[in-house]
Amino acid sequence: MHDIRSLRDDPAPFDAALARRGLEPQSAHLIALDDARRAAIAAAQDAQTRRNELSKGIGQAKAQKDEARAAALMAQVAALKEALPALEADEAHAAAALDAALAALPNRPAADVPDGADENDNVVVHSRGTPPHFAFAAREHDAIGPALGLDFETGVALAGARFTLVRGHAARLQRALGQFMLDRLTRQHGYEEVCPPLLVRDEAVFGTGQLPKFAEDLFRTTDGRWLIPTAEVSLTNIVREAILPEGELPLRFAALTPCFRSEAGAAGRDTRGYIRQHQFDKVEMVSIVAPDASEAEHERMTACAEGVLDALELPYRRMLLCAGDMGFSAARTYDLEVWLPGQARYREISSCSICTDFQARRMNARYRVEGEKAPRFVHTLNGSGLAVGRTLVAVLENYQQEDGSVAVPSALQPYMGGLNRLEPAR
Repeated sequence: MHDIRSLRDDPAPFDAALARRGLEPQSAHLIALDDARRAAIAAAQDAQTRRNELSKGIGQAKAQKDEARAAALMAQVAALKEALPALEADEAHAAAALDAALAALPNRPAADVPDGADENDNVVVHSRGTPPHFAFAAREHDAIGPALGLDFETGVALAGARFTLVRGHAARLQRALGQFMLDRLTRQHGYEEVCPPLLVRDEAVFGTGQLPKFAEDLFRTTDGRWLIPTAEVSLTNIVREAILPEGELPLRFAALTPCFRSEAGAAGRDTRGYIRQHQFDKVEMVSIVAPDASEAEHERMTACAEGVLDALELPYRRMLLCAGDMGFSAARTYDLEVWLPGQARYREISSCSICTDFQARRMNARYRVEGEKAPRFVHTLNGSGLAVGRTLVAVLENYQQEDGSVAVPSALQPYMGGLNRLEPAR
C-alpha cells in the first residue's frame, strides 16, 4: 500500500516509478479520490460541529425562557442528526474508494532495479559452481524420477493435473532436503522455526499483497479461508496490527510448509514433471526489520538461500529482476536459478524480495523508536530457502548416473541415514 500523503507532496516520482512497471500515470486519479475523501470528512465534521454548537444554544435559549428559539434550534439539530448517517456513509465510501485504488497498485521499484518488461531483461549478478559434464546424454528429472518414486500417473489419477505422488527414495530425499534447509537456517543463520497455519483469512492474504488482485491464483475453502500460496503469508502476518519495540528487531522466521497455487496464468507451461505443481513444499524465510536495516537484510537473506545451493554443490546464478518481472509487493527481487542439465538451462529455485513498507502499511505493522511518540512502519522481506520440489529436481538432474541411479550430495547423507546413492527400481 502506498502513502497518499507522500504521493500528494510529490506525485511525479510516483508516476515515474509505476511507469517502469508499465502503468499509466495514477497520481491525478488518486489525488482526486483523496480530495473527495477529505471533502467528505470535512462535511461530516462540520455537521457534527454545527450540531454541537446548536445543542449548546438550545440550553441557553431554555435558560432565557426563549421557547421559540429553542424549538427552532431543536429542529435544526434534528435535521443535522438525520443528515449525519448519510454524511458518514459518504465519508466511508470515499475512504473505501481510495483504499481500493491504492491496494490495486504494485510497489515502486527500487532505484537500482533495471528497466525491462519481462525475464529477458533480468540481469545476471553472479554465477557459482560449474555445470557438470557427463559422458552420457543427460536426462530430465521426469525420465529419472519415476524409477526412484516420482509417480506422476498416480498423482494425476488421485487429484488431477499438476499433482504428483512422491514415494520411496524420492519421498525420503524430499524430506531430507526440507529438514536440511530448515536446520541450516535455524542453526546457522538465526531464523526462528515456525509451524504456521496453512489456512488464513482474507486480511492475511491482503496484507502480503495477494488480494484483491490475484485471487484467481489461490485456492479457497468453502468457509472462506485461503490455502497459503507460500508461508510468507502466515509468517509476515505474525506482526499484523502490532507495534514492536525497536529493540525486538530484526525478527527472522522460517517455516517448511506445503504451498498451494492454482497456476492460473501458467497454462501450457511446465505441464510435464515436477517443476510447476498445484501443491509443493517450500522453506520460506521472512524478516521484519527497521527501514535502515532492510538493504543489508536483503543481501543477508539471499546469501542464506545461496548457502543451501553451495552446500548441495549445485551450480546456480543470482539474477536481479527488472521492473517488469518483479512480484506485486517487491521493490527489489533477486532470483536464484539452478542449473538443470536435462534441460540445459537455469531455472528459478528461489526468489528473495525486499518489500520496504509496502506490506507493513497493508498490515498496519509498526515499531516504536525509544523516545518517539509516533510509531513507524517496519520493512518486510521474504525469500525461498529453497523450493523443496525444485531442489529435488536439481539434485536428480545434477547427480544422475548413467545407470539411472542418483548420487546423494554429501551434505544430505546424514539426513539419509548415510545412504550415498539412490538405486532405481528394476
